[in-house]
Amino acid sequence: MPQSSAQVTAAEISRIAGVTRATVSNWRRRHDDFPAPSGGTDSSPLYDLESVRSWLASRGHVSAASPSEELRTTLRLHAQSGGGTSDLLLLVLAAARRSPEELSAAALLPDPDLVTRAQHDVATTTAADAVPAGDAVRFKADDAPVLRALYACVRDEGGQAALGVLAERELEDSAASGAYRTPEPLADLLAGLILIPGSPARVLDPACGSGTLLAAAARRGARELYGQDTLPVQARRSAVSLMLTAPEATVTVRAADSLRADAFPGLVADAVLCNPPFGVRDWGHDELAYDPRWAYGVPPRAESELAWVQHALSHLTPGGYAALILPPATAGRASGRRVRAELVRGGALRAVIALPVGASVPLHVGLQIWVLQRPEPGGPERKSVLFVDTAETGAGAWAGARAGDGGTAGATRTRGGTSRSASLDWTELTARVMGAWQAFTTSPDAFEGEPGVAHAVGVVDLLDDVVDLTPARLVRASRAEVDPAELSAEVDATRQNLVKAAKSLARAAGHEEWSSAGATAREWRTATAADLSRGGALTLLRTVPEGGRGGPVAGGDGPTEAPEAARAVLTGSDIAHGSGPTGDAAELRSVVAPLVAVGDVLVRAVAGGDGPMARVAGEEDAGALLGPHVHLFRPDPARLDAWFLAGFLGAEENIAGASTGSTVLTVSPGRLRVPLLPLEEQRRYGEAFRHVLALRAEAQRATRLAEDTARLLAGGLTGGQLLPGRNAAAHPHGAD
Repeated sequence: MPQSSAQVTAAEISRIAGVTRATVSNWRRRHDDFPAPSGGTDSSPLYDLESVRSWLASRGHVSAASPSEELRTTLRLHAQSGGGTSDLLLLVLAAARRSPEELSAAALLPDPDLVTRAQHDVATTTAADAVPAGDAVRFKADDAPVLRALYACVRDEGGQAALGVLAERELEDSAASGAYRTPEPLADLLAGLILIPGSPARVLDPACGSGTLLAAAARRGARELYGQDTLPVQARRSAVSLMLTAPEATVTVRAADSLRADAFPGLVADAVLCNPPFGVRDWGHDELAYDPRWAYGVPPRAESELAWVQHALSHLTPGGYAALILPPATAGRASGRRVRAELVRGGALRAVIALPVGASVPLHVGLQIWVLQRPEPGGPERKSVLFVDTAETGAGAWAGARAGDGGTAGATRTRGGTSRSASLDWTELTARVMGAWQAFTTSPDAFEGEPGVAHAVGVVDLLDDVVDLTPARLVRASRAEVDPAELSAEVDATRQNLVKAAKSLARAAGHEEWSSAGATAREWRTATAADLSRGGALTLLRTVPEGGRGGPVAGGDGPTEAPEAARAVLTGSDIAHGSGPTGDAAELRSVVAPLVAVGDVLVRAVAGGDGPMARVAGEEDAGALLGPHVHLFRPDPARLDAWFLAGFLGAEENIAGASTGSTVLTVSPGRLRVPLLPLEEQRRYGEAFRHVLALRAEAQRATRLAEDTARLLAGGLTGGQLLPGRNAAAHPHGAD
C-alpha cells in the first residue's frame, strides 16, 4: 500500500504513541536515536512520519494509536482531492451499515478498488438526500489513505467516532468560530422537561449544531426530528449522527439561518428544544421588523435571544412546549422588558430555571432554562410562573458530563477545552428541577415550592416596572418561610456529621504504606489493554446499539440484557461520585448492555472533571446494566489484580494518552497501558490504590458536608432564622 512521505508535530507523535507531550519531549532529550527534525522551526519542529513510526515500533509503541487518531492524522496529511468532508460524512453513514467483515475487506482493497467501493457505498446510501450537501460525491485515487482510515475507524470504534473526527477537521479548516457541544445531561434535562417518554413527538431544534438535543428527544420517544443550523458542517454532522443513533426516526436537517431563512415555515411541532447563539446583534432586526413571528413584540436589536424564544413559540402546536438555554441577562435586561411582560401576561412563559456556573459554555456564566408553552385558545388561565434556582446544587461532586451539542455560535461562544459541567452533580440537579417542575405542572395553584430553591410567583406580581425574571431574586423571598427551629436542628445535625467526616479524613490521610522509589522514578514494560485482551488476560465490554458493533467487544463472555429489564444502570457519574448505580434503564433504548459483576474494573468513557476515572465494582454494583458511557474491563483474577488494574487504568497520564477529541475528550479503552508485573506485586499496588480511593472518598464527603453546613448557616443568618452567638465578636477569624 503506497503512502507518500509526511511530517508530523510533537503533539501528533504523542497521540500516535498514546503518551503525553512531556513524554515525547523526554524521548527527544534522552534517546540519541530519536528521529531528528525534518522540517518546521526550532520552536515547532516537524518529524518524518515513517521514521517516527519505525522508532515507536522498535520500542513497542506501534499499537497505541487508535483508529480515530489514525483517521485524524491521515486527514491532515492527505488533503482530500474529492468533493469535501460532506462526501466522507455520507461514507460514514454507508460504512456504519456494513458488517465488520465487509469493512475489513474494504480496508484491504488496492487503492483503485477502494475508491470504486467507496463511490458505490455513497451512491447507494438511501438517506443521502437527508444530509445537507453540495456537489455530487467524487472520490479520487489520492483519497485512498483517508478512505482506508475511515473504514477502519468505523469498524473498530463506530460511526460516531469517525463522524466526530471529520466534523472536528472541517470546523478547524473553516472560518467559523464558536461551535461547541452542550453537555448531554443538560440536553437530557431539557428533553425531560417537555417530553413524555415514549410519546411519538415531532421535535424541532432550529440551532441544532451536532444534534445532541434532538438525540435526547429521540431517547424519549420522538420519531420526527427536524433540525437547522447556520454552519453546513454542523447540519451535515447532525443529520448523519441522528441517522446513526436513531435509525427508527425520520430525520430532516437543513443548513441555513433559522431567523432569516426558516427552512420549516409551515412546520407545527409538538416540542422545540434549542440552545441558540448568545449576544448576536446582527441577527436580522431591521429586515425582520414586521415578521409575523413577533406575536409578543418586536425583539430589540440587542435581544436576539427573545427572537429565538418567539421563533420557537411560532413553531409549536397549541399546548406544545419549548425549552431553551439562555444567558441570564435575558431575564432582566431593560431593553427586553416589554417582550418579557407580554410573554408573562399571555401565559407563554411557564418556568425559568437558573443553572449553576459551568453547566455549559460560556463556563463562567450561570445560564438559564426557559420553559414556554404555546397558549391554547380557550385553555386554562395561567396565573403563575415557576422559578427554580439551582446555582448551589451539586457543585461538590463530579457527575460525568456527556457531550451534547448546542447550536451555532454567537459572540460569546468558544470552541475547545474540557467542559466544567463535569464538576456538577447532574443527578441531584436533575432530580431537584424535575421534582419542582412536575409538582408545579400537576397543580400550579397548590404548588408550595421549596424555600430558597423553587417558588411559584403570580403573574400580577411579575408585571412591575422592570419585569425582572431572575430566579435568584424571586425565590429569595421564600426563605423567610423556613421555621427557625427546624433550620437550627438541621444545621446542628449537618455540623455533627461534618465533625465525624473530618475525623475519618484525618485517619485516611494518616496512612503511610508507601516509600520513595529513590533517585529516579521506577520504569517498567507496559502493554495496552487491547494487547492484554487479545492475550486473554482481560475482556473489554461495552454497551452497544442492538445489532450494533464497533469498539471493544460488546458481549464478551458475560451476560447481557436489554434495558427493559427492571435494573439500575451504572453511569459515568456514579464512578466519579462514588455512588451505587443510579441510571434509569427506561432511558436506554435499542441497546444491549453487559451486566456488571463483582471485580469488574469500570472506566469513564469521557475524560475530565473531578473524581476518579476508574473503580472496581463491588457488591452494590453487581447485576447493574453497564451505562453507554462506561468501559468495562473484566480481568482474569489469576493474571491481573482488579485494584492494580483500576489504579493504572485511571491514572491521569494514562487517560490523557488514550483520549482523543478537542471539546470532549473520549477515552479509547484499548489504548490504555498497564505495567507487566507479577501478580503478588500487583496486589501490593492494588492495596495502595484502595487507600487512595478511601482518602478521595473521605475528602469528597467532608467537602460536601462543609459546603452544606456553610450554606445552611449563611442562609439562616441572612434569612433571620439564626442569630450569631453573643461571643462571636470576641473570637475574630484567626484568633487562637
